[in-house]
Amino acid sequence: MPLIVATALFMENLDASVLSTSLPVIAGDLHTDPILLKLALTSYLLALAIFIPASGWAADRFGARRVFRMAISVFALGSIACGLSDTLTQLVLARVMQGIGGSMMVPVGRLIVLRATEKSGLVAALAWLTVPALMGPVMGPPLGGFITTYFHWRWIFWINIPIAVLGIVLVSVFIPRLPPGPRVTFDAVGFLMIGPGLAAFLTGLTMAGLSIATPAMVAALTLGGLALIVAYVRHSFRVAVPLVDLRLLALPSFRIAAAGGAMFRSGGGAMPFLLPLMFQLGFGLSAFQSGMMTFATGAGAMLMKFTAQPILQRWGFRRVLTVNALIAGLFLLSPAFFTAQTPYALMVVVLFVGGVSRSLQFTASNAMAYAEVDAARLSSATSFNAVLQQLSSTVGITLAAFGLETAQRIFGGASLSAVHFPLVFAMVGLVASGSALWFARLGPEADGALLAQRG
Repeated sequence: MPLIVATALFMENLDASVLSTSLPVIAGDLHTDPILLKLALTSYLLALAIFIPASGWAADRFGARRVFRMAISVFALGSIACGLSDTLTQLVLARVMQGIGGSMMVPVGRLIVLRATEKSGLVAALAWLTVPALMGPVMGPPLGGFITTYFHWRWIFWINIPIAVLGIVLVSVFIPRLPPGPRVTFDAVGFLMIGPGLAAFLTGLTMAGLSIATPAMVAALTLGGLALIVAYVRHSFRVAVPLVDLRLLALPSFRIAAAGGAMFRSGGGAMPFLLPLMFQLGFGLSAFQSGMMTFATGAGAMLMKFTAQPILQRWGFRRVLTVNALIAGLFLLSPAFFTAQTPYALMVVVLFVGGVSRSLQFTASNAMAYAEVDAARLSSATSFNAVLQQLSSTVGITLAAFGLETAQRIFGGASLSAVHFPLVFAMVGLVASGSALWFARLGPEADGALLAQRG
């Protein structure tokens, strides 16, 4: 079951890593600034953040298998629309459509696995769930670079279609109808607060510093979105079953995993945006050469999925999460020292080991988030965690773009060059390392049932 569900994760991660590698070429073809193309990444993450809160309710109401298949179909239709886009606006709208499908596809797929797995097998199940998914970041950069260099970037979206068809067939044949979750009333008021609130707030942050909106509009979006988010926080404690249950933060392991994980992802989420830009615009590599470099990160991440369980069994969640946050932060910072003369083999090794370290952090923090969550609240916890992951990734890309714009103002230059990147890599590395302060708060009992020996 985890391997079948991972087909959807493979498609999503392949799409994201292929797109990141091709951004400079797409920007040239659409006659737009490469930094402006961050909108193609953040618009997708924005759609995820808006609609993911409803994913748990939809799975309980209509059945997880049915929602999962529908989500794959919508994602595939969005992919076709991306491949047909001729302007930045069309591409952003098509990415939003993909995000609507992805908002149900990934969290509902994860929920299917969580409901079928005991707590003691959670780390292993989540690892198997993400092994095929991690093939996306491994295959995506070289595949995207190859397609972009030797064919056309539009094909990077159309390759999702056969994968989507395969996923729908496998789900229909091999995943049984799971018993529905508890029927609850849809929190429509909460959805109208948290969805538009997140959309406005993150859109304001994303548009800040760009020439596509006035400062007044940016301020109105950001502050208006923040006001709706604050209103939702108050609302969530007044209803019995809120769309995103903030009461989950009362669970120490969930609170620390959520806060620490969000901070770490805000640093790590910048890498797929920064590396292709640096290799292609800073070092003059082709899209294919860039993809052959950045695939090492995904390869390292996939390797770690097979060894995460024994590492956590040996040293425990608190020690691994705290120490590894610092190690991973250093590897996020390390590309600041890359130059066009740095041996390719050395850069590949650094990116590979960095991928290993980040993968361990993601696996451990994801599992820790569910350590104290009972079965009745799994849907809500899955939605909450998924929203937070997408928000932190959006923040990471926005921070990276702000950093590049600031570096251009400091060092000058009408277009991006190698001198603009070191400061930004230093910034995201420090942000990720700061998550160690959260993970150090885990108590010695935090491992709990996650490391229980199965008889």
